[in-house]
Amino acid sequence: MPVVTYYHSSMDESPSVPESIDDPRITPQFCRRLPGPDGDLVLVGVVHDHPASVARVERVLERVGPETVALELPAVAVPLYRVYARDGDATSPRFGGEMSAAIRAAPEADPVGIDAPNWSFLRRLVGRLVADRVSPGTARRVLASVGGATREALACRVAATLTHATSMTVVPGTRTEYDCDRDDPPERQAEHERAHVAGVQALLGSVDTEGTALSYRDDTREQCMIDRLEDLRDESGDIVAVVGVDHLERLATALSN
Repeated sequence: MPVVTYYHSSMDESPSVPESIDDPRITPQFCRRLPGPDGDLVLVGVVHDHPASVARVERVLERVGPETVALELPAVAVPLYRVYARDGDATSPRFGGEMSAAIRAAPEADPVGIDAPNWSFLRRLVGRLVADRVSPGTARRVLASVGGATREALACRVAATLTHATSMTVVPGTRTEYDCDRDDPPERQAEHERAHVAGVQALLGSVDTEGTALSYRDDTREQCMIDRLEDLRDESGDIVAVVGVDHLERLATALSN
């Protein structure tokens, strides 16, 4: 495999991330590089627990060597994923998928959770619900989904505490399994991941979610992630952000402007 240098300069002079890494799992569909005055922001889109996504995160982080790794995790969940990053064999962490793999791949970087729930998210969400005068039923469904996400985040915090204090590893939630694994060739992993994403996008495209509880929650989540990444760009050097591939386009568009 050829050795390619990753340059830090203007967009006209620097290769994009996919161009700088010879790997079928790293393509413009999943990676965006946004240059800034004080450093680059590289957005890496992932499919949760998919082996192609884990490998993509590891390779990009090893190449870029950022000061900050921004993760689509609530801030309270980051300590648990730091524990996961230290666990496992020499190949990859046993738990935490692409998020713990990201932390392990950039041990000198500062891992930061940019996802909801947090106070900024809750204030913005309630403000939107009030401004749009949503129905009581929609408001209840939105708040119920937020309550579920909050319980999951707190479960991660408790799990981190227990894992630190005891000899056992506590794993909240379940791992997503695919008909593809880490031992498959990169080409096979990339093909399977692209097919999976296309299937999910086709399904979502057939459903109108505008004005639903799901759209209120996810739109607000994305705006909060955009705001947090903008704040990080003001105070950090190079940043790699690991986010769900379904968020990638909106984040890239907003942060490019």
